[in-house]
Amino acid sequence: MPRRPESAGTARRLARTALDEWGVDGGPADQILLVVSELVTNAVEHAQPPVALHLHRPTPGGTLRVEVDDGGPATHEGAWAASCRPEECGRGTSIIDSLATTHGTRTLPHGTTHWADLPIAA
Repeated sequence: MPRRPESAGTARRLARTALDEWGVDGGPADQILLVVSELVTNAVEHAQPPVALHLHRPTPGGTLRVEVDDGGPATHEGAWAASCRPEECGRGTSIIDSLATTHGTRTLPHGTTHWADLPIAA
Protein backbone atom coordinates (compact mmCIF):
# COMPACT_ATOMS: atom_id res chain seq x y z
CA MET A 1 0.00 0.00 0.00
CA PRO A 2 1.23 3.52 -0.61
CA ARG A 3 2.35 5.78 2.24
CA ARG A 4 -0.89 7.80 2.19
CA PRO A 5 -3.66 8.24 4.78
CA GLU A 6 -6.13 6.49 2.45
CA SER A 7 -4.22 3.24 2.94
CA ALA A 8 -5.87 2.65 6.33
CA GLY A 9 -9.31 2.62 4.67
CA THR A 10 -8.05 0.33 1.91
CA ALA A 11 -6.63 -2.05 4.53
CA ARG A 12 -9.94 -2.11 6.43
CA ARG A 13 -11.87 -2.96 3.25
CA LEU A 14 -9.44 -5.77 2.36
CA ALA A 15 -9.59 -7.11 5.92
CA ARG A 16 -13.41 -6.94 5.97
CA THR A 17 -13.55 -9.04 2.81
CA ALA A 18 -11.28 -11.70 4.33
CA LEU A 19 -13.16 -11.69 7.65
CA ASP A 20 -16.48 -12.11 5.82
CA GLU A 21 -15.07 -15.07 3.86
CA TRP A 22 -13.82 -16.64 7.10
CA GLY A 23 -17.11 -16.07 8.95
CA VAL A 24 -15.64 -13.66 11.50
CA ASP A 25 -18.23 -11.01 12.34
CA GLY A 26 -19.72 -8.91 15.13
CA GLY A 27 -17.54 -7.57 17.93
CA PRO A 28 -14.46 -9.62 17.06
CA ALA A 29 -14.51 -8.33 13.48
CA ASP A 30 -14.90 -4.74 14.67
CA GLN A 31 -11.93 -5.12 17.01
CA ILE A 32 -9.79 -6.70 14.30
CA LEU A 33 -10.64 -3.87 11.89
CA LEU A 34 -9.72 -1.27 14.52
CA VAL A 35 -6.33 -2.93 15.06
CA VAL A 36 -5.77 -3.14 11.28
CA SER A 37 -6.49 0.57 11.06
CA GLU A 38 -4.14 1.43 13.94
CA LEU A 39 -1.25 -0.67 12.64
CA VAL A 40 -1.55 0.60 9.05
CA THR A 41 -1.92 4.22 10.20
CA ASN A 42 1.20 3.82 12.34
CA ALA A 43 3.14 2.49 9.34
CA VAL A 44 1.88 5.27 7.07
CA GLU A 45 2.72 7.99 9.58
CA HIS A 46 5.99 6.75 11.07
CA ALA A 47 7.65 4.32 8.65
CA GLN A 48 9.06 4.06 5.17
CA PRO A 49 7.24 2.22 2.40
CA PRO A 50 6.38 -0.37 1.43
CA VAL A 51 3.44 -1.05 3.73
CA ALA A 52 1.86 -4.50 3.52
CA LEU A 53 -1.04 -6.05 5.44
CA HIS A 54 -1.15 -9.78 6.27
CA LEU A 55 -4.04 -11.55 7.95
CA HIS A 56 -3.49 -15.11 9.10
CA ARG A 57 -6.61 -17.23 8.87
CA PRO A 58 -7.88 -18.14 12.32
CA THR A 59 -8.44 -21.59 13.68
CA PRO A 60 -11.97 -22.22 15.04
CA GLY A 61 -12.29 -20.64 18.49
CA GLY A 62 -8.73 -19.35 18.27
CA THR A 63 -7.05 -16.13 17.39
CA LEU A 64 -6.37 -14.22 14.22
CA ARG A 65 -2.98 -12.62 13.63
CA VAL A 66 -2.77 -9.20 11.98
CA GLU A 67 0.66 -8.22 10.64
CA VAL A 68 1.72 -4.99 9.01
CA ASP A 69 5.13 -4.82 7.35
CA ASP A 70 6.85 -1.53 6.70
CA GLY A 71 10.23 -0.37 5.40
CA GLY A 72 11.56 0.66 8.81
CA PRO A 73 11.53 4.03 10.56
CA ALA A 74 10.89 7.06 8.36
CA THR A 75 13.24 10.01 8.23
CA HIS A 76 10.24 12.33 8.60
CA GLU A 77 6.71 11.97 9.99
CA GLY A 78 3.65 11.56 7.78
CA ALA A 79 1.40 14.55 7.11
CA TRP A 80 -1.07 13.86 9.92
CA ALA A 81 1.51 13.05 12.62
CA ALA A 82 3.55 16.11 11.69
CA SER A 83 0.52 18.40 12.02
CA CYS A 84 -1.06 17.10 15.25
CA ARG A 85 -0.49 18.28 18.78
CA PRO A 86 1.01 15.72 21.21
CA GLU A 87 -2.33 15.20 22.98
CA GLU A 88 -3.98 14.31 19.65
CA CYS A 89 -1.83 11.30 18.81
CA GLY A 90 -0.07 8.37 20.41
CA ARG A 91 -3.09 6.30 21.47
CA GLY A 92 -2.70 3.43 19.01
CA THR A 93 -0.58 1.23 21.26
CA SER A 94 -3.05 1.64 24.13
CA ILE A 95 -5.90 0.62 21.85
CA ILE A 96 -4.00 -2.44 20.65
CA ASP A 97 -3.02 -3.30 24.27
CA SER A 98 -6.68 -3.39 25.25
CA LEU A 99 -7.89 -5.48 22.30
CA ALA A 100 -5.08 -7.93 21.48
CA THR A 101 -4.22 -11.01 23.51
CA THR A 102 -0.59 -10.28 22.62
CA HIS A 103 1.27 -8.04 20.20
CA GLY A 104 4.79 -7.09 19.28
CA THR A 105 7.37 -6.12 16.71
CA ARG A 106 9.90 -8.05 14.62
CA THR A 107 12.83 -6.30 13.00
CA LEU A 108 13.74 -7.81 9.65
CA PRO A 109 16.50 -7.02 7.14
CA HIS A 110 14.03 -5.18 4.89
CA GLY A 111 12.06 -3.33 7.61
CA THR A 112 9.77 -4.02 10.53
CA THR A 113 6.70 -6.17 11.15
CA HIS A 114 4.17 -5.06 13.77
CA TRP A 115 1.74 -7.81 14.77
CA ALA A 116 -1.21 -8.47 17.02
CA ASP A 117 -3.16 -11.61 17.92
CA LEU A 118 -6.89 -11.07 18.46
CA PRO A 119 -9.58 -13.46 19.70
CA ILE A 120 -12.24 -14.37 17.16
CA ALA A 121 -14.83 -15.67 19.62
CA ALA A 122 -17.46 -13.17 20.80
